[in-house]
Amino acid sequence: MALQGPSAWLVAVAAVAAGSLVGAGGAALRATLTPWQIGDLAPVVGEVPASAPRVEVPETRHEFGTIGTGTEGSHRFAIRNTGGGPLTLSRGHSSCTCTVSDFDGSESESAEATKVVPAGEETFVTVTWKGKPPGGPFRQQVTVLTDDPRRPEIALVVEGTVVPTWRAVPESIALANLSASGGQQASATIYTYGPEPPLVKGVSIDHPQAAEFFSLATAALSAEEIAAEAGATGGFRIEVAIRPGLPLGRLRQTISATFTMPEKITAEVPLEGTVGGDLVLAGPGWDSSRQALVLGTVSGKAGLRTRIFITAKGPHRDRIQPTVEETVPQSLQVTVGSGSPVGSGNAVRIPLEIVIPPGSRGANHICSEQGPAGRIVLATGHPESPTLSIPVCVAIGP
Repeated sequence: MALQGPSAWLVAVAAVAAGSLVGAGGAALRATLTPWQIGDLAPVVGEVPASAPRVEVPETRHEFGTIGTGTEGSHRFAIRNTGGGPLTLSRGHSSCTCTVSDFDGSESESAEATKVVPAGEETFVTVTWKGKPPGGPFRQQVTVLTDDPRRPEIALVVEGTVVPTWRAVPESIALANLSASGGQQASATIYTYGPEPPLVKGVSIDHPQAAEFFSLATAALSAEEIAAEAGATGGFRIEVAIRPGLPLGRLRQTISATFTMPEKITAEVPLEGTVGGDLVLAGPGWDSSRQALVLGTVSGKAGLRTRIFITAKGPHRDRIQPTVEETVPQSLQVTVGSGSPVGSGNAVRIPLEIVIPPGSRGANHICSEQGPAGRIVLATGHPESPTLSIPVCVAIGP
């Protein structure tokens, strides 16, 4: 006679029972091994005296729902002292996009800001955050340190969802064939998705000579243009006119448009291109795609010596006599050589000897966010391109 196994129903019941026991045991083990979390009551050894402070926080988490891209929100958390002695509070760490005001409500960058709360009184901590693209779920946390032995840390959390309030088309303005001797025009469209149409307050560009080289204007979109963009409720166009005379080399700026809807919002649109003309750079280390002289990491003890060339074309080629106006880092030494005709004489080639002498001090200009580019600035003598700024990517080490 063949042996008959247990029915499927019995096997399911047994599995559920075993799973419950294992789950309960696992939970107990986790509870034993898991350390106290920030904001929990801490285990206290011995009796806490009646004169000790006692912190109470009615609310440690705030759900703000949705916040628009580029807008700012804040929430005020109350902290009470229900103990018998004064309570001392100080700011702990915070997530990168969340800021905390001092306990008296004023903004400060000081990491040492403290507040003493007498027994029976309360204070407030304001947590401020900003909605950043591209959007989606949002959760930020700040920590407040206390001298309550039962609760040395308080975690205050704000969370919600960042939703788009505007979109730029195109996302960035790329300028092709930008000439120092000629102007150019470009535009970007800002579509908005708020309950009210945008009211533009101003538009600017972060170029140091913005008034000399750029003209900016805005114009409201027509109802037909708005309807063509799915979900848009309003919008405007940014018009950019670039005048002749921009320095040769890489152009990378940001256009900022401020508007209300009804909250105040700032839309940022990058503007990029390369300003060309009768002067062309070439040679070892010159990266034409980045429009920069890439020297890499250089030993400060050994130094470096290299050479690049300026080729001058056009009717003003014989007038080009570069002189050095500025170098960053300062240890960068540039010597301009004599020009010589190239080929049939339709161009002149001028050498630039570039030296980082042995014993130079350390510097970080590697063309990154932490190490912005260095530069060589030359006065050219060219009537239409009087200045040539050469970005330099270099880090000088030990």
